[in-house]
Parts: sequence; C-alpha cells; structure tokens
Amino acid sequence: MKTAICPGSFDPVTKGHVDIIRRAAKIFDKVIVVVMINANKSNAYFTASERVDLIKRSIPDIENAEVEFYSGLLAEYANEKGACAIVKGLRAVTDFEYEFQQALTNKRLNPEIETVFMTTDAENMFLSSSVVKQVCEFGGDISGFVPEAIHDDIVSRIQERKRN
Repeated sequence: MKTAICPGSFDPVTKGHVDIIRRAAKIFDKVIVVVMINANKSNAYFTASERVDLIKRSIPDIENAEVEFYSGLLAEYANEKGACAIVKGLRAVTDFEYEFQQALTNKRLNPEIETVFMTTDAENMFLSSSVVKQVCEFGGDISGFVPEAIHDDIVSRIQERKRN
C-alpha cells in the first residue's frame, strides 16, 4: 500500500488544500493529512484539534484520506506511518524555493521518503490561508475560497478575533 502525507498548518483549510488532497488521494492508496505547527507562523486562529476537525468536515467523501495532528519532524512522522511520499502543493515559483529546501531536508532525515510537488489548480493559484483570513477580516466574501461545510466556522472565528 502506497501512503502519502499531505502536511500543512491549514489555518484554516482552503479549497486549494482540498484540491491537492483530493488529487493525491487519486494517486496514492492512502493519504494522511497531517496538521503541523509551523514555527514561522505564530498566532494561529484555530487550535490544532480545531484544524483537524475542519479538515475532516471538508473531505468526508475522500474515503482513503485520514486527518491527524503531529508536533515533531515531518520526516520522522512519515517514517512512523510507513509513507513513501510527502505531497506538497505549489502555487507559484516563490513556493518552490521554500518547499525545495524542505524536501531536501526531509530526504536527508529520511532517505526513504520522496517529495511530490503538485501545482495548484489555476483558479486557486492566489489562494492561501492568509488571504482567506485577510479578506474575511475586512468583511469580504470567502465562500469561493473555503469549503462550504466550514465556511461559517471560519467567518465566526475571524470576526470574533477581530472584535477582541
């Protein structure tokens, strides 16, 4: 069985993330979406457990996908899960430089793992969790950016934080 890991901070999950997860699930027998803490992204809007829940509610129809949280090194997690690949979505050339460095680091830490880069769908090239939060903070419509099942949760949280 070929298992892939789709890691990310997912704060919050977007339609772009769901697209990458869905496409990975067509290629691999099992996809583990793993919510991780990104040290470069402080001040999360959602707790790790909330992000796991939001993702689960966004992909109930993807039968070969599961969602977990992990706080250690991705290369170690992939080894623990017997994964053969890490799947990363790329929006632009600027994403590649960072992700390439991460792929080389993971390969050094776990020589058995391969990183697979998937280009995002053209309609999601601009989309990031940061964009979702910024648009929502200013009262913009994010319904085209996030899964319908979690839209209200995201709007509620972002508006709540804005008030505080």
